[in-house]
Amino acid sequence: MIVKKIFTLALSIWCVATGTFFLMHAVPGDPFIGDRAVPEEVLRSLNAYYGLDKSLWIQYLNYLKGIASFDFGVSIAYHGRPVSQFILEGLPISILLGMQALFVAVPAGVLLGTWAAIKRSKWQDHAAMLVSTLFISVPNFVLSSLLQYIFAVKLHWLPVARWGSFEQTILPTLALAAMPMAFIARLTRSNMVEVLAQDYIRTALSKGLPLFRIAIVHGLRNALLPVISYLGPIAASILTGSFMVEKIFAIPGLGQWMISSINARDYPMIMGLSIFFCATLSLLVFLVDLIYPLLDPRIVKEAAYDR
Repeated sequence: MIVKKIFTLALSIWCVATGTFFLMHAVPGDPFIGDRAVPEEVLRSLNAYYGLDKSLWIQYLNYLKGIASFDFGVSIAYHGRPVSQFILEGLPISILLGMQALFVAVPAGVLLGTWAAIKRSKWQDHAAMLVSTLFISVPNFVLSSLLQYIFAVKLHWLPVARWGSFEQTILPTLALAAMPMAFIARLTRSNMVEVLAQDYIRTALSKGLPLFRIAIVHGLRNALLPVISYLGPIAASILTGSFMVEKIFAIPGLGQWMISSINARDYPMIMGLSIFFCATLSLLVFLVDLIYPLLDPRIVKEAAYDR
């Protein structure tokens, strides 16, 4: 199973790298020209410096070699700085912000979903699902602006934007955590309702144990399996930075560099960050697949039976 997952991981990264490369070269326009006139001699010199004067297949092979050595080329818009340098500078910031968002989203979503399942069909259940629906429906850039307006502009409790202190991380953390928390709450609630209907739960109830304790101690492990499968892609999205949230709060993470590179038509930066995002997503999904058998050993037995 692990060998198959590793092969799928490598194949996914190669497909994204290939698709990104040819799509970027198919986009009309020139990153060196933009809205300004550039002499032909200068344009030829720039193409030679960035290796764009070679044939498309040579560029593609050089690009794959660079990916294998974590060399994504140099930025066009930022004075020839290596793309890997931007990743190394922005990644710790995005990881810190993402870890804070996950620390908020996962426990809050699990507790909210468990509480809603215990109070099934009561007003508490309806209220919890209403809140989760609102958080799923509202885009994070709208929520970010709303949080800034309420807590920074009106109440003056927190800074509007920038990065440097813990207070400046609170609003973007809440904006990033809202939608994952809502998804986790709905997943936990639906799975916990099924778990609470099992015979071993009825047996525990007949012994006089409180329902909330039964749900946490006995039911939560089985109810969390679908939630864990969702954590892989959502953790990759949060840890590598949400584009709009980082842009709105002026956070110098990976998301802001992605937005800036798209606006500047910085091909090496766009392709490098896309590959990095894909690799991070694939790796986290791979780790989730490894964690699955630890929570449910039946997965390993079923795989062995299929062979």
